[in-house]
Amino acid sequence: MFAARRALQATRGYATSANIQVPAVLHGIEGRYATALYTAAAKKQALDAVETDLKQVKRVVEKDSKLREFLENPTINRIEKKAGVQQLLAAGKYNDLTKNFFDTLAENGRLYDTVKIINSYGSLMSAYRGEVQVTITSAKELDAKEVAKVKGYLQKSSFITAKQTLVVSNKVNPSILGGLVVEFGDKTIDLSVSSKINKLNQLLQEAI
Repeated sequence: MFAARRALQATRGYATSANIQVPAVLHGIEGRYATALYTAAAKKQALDAVETDLKQVKRVVEKDSKLREFLENPTINRIEKKAGVQQLLAAGKYNDLTKNFFDTLAENGRLYDTVKIINSYGSLMSAYRGEVQVTITSAKELDAKEVAKVKGYLQKSSFITAKQTLVVSNKVNPSILGGLVVEFGDKTIDLSVSSKINKLNQLLQEAI
């Protein structure tokens, strides 16, 4: 509770505006920081520029294990971390909003949440563009035609509006044995073989 209050105070000071409509409500510390950055970027008409910056930062962090350890190491003081991040951002052409935001994260000791915050900002941008993230889990990798077929069914369904765009990813999980599990938003359509077997087993146990 205390951590959430501190985050709220920090982000409230960073950017607030009654005129900015946030496209989605995100929860948690990372959600608060991402929402604050989105609000600031929208006011400056820099949503896309900041998103580009954050994607670049994420790529660097994921490729550089030493940088990742530096950001996540709790024994390194905030002043040193702020200087390190400033040096990182100085090496590229980053928006001032992005630079100021990472200064804020360093000052508030939240740099270890960098990737989570970037992912949350990405979720806001997806919602802003009307994108719906869809994950199709299958026992083996689907080919492009199979993915397109599932995407087509969903696009025609009552779950998706005409203004929404589906962004589909395929995740392989051999344990489902066969069939598909489709997840989007807060909905899950479980058409897996393992689910059917579990339901059958449950019915058999109830019948005994």
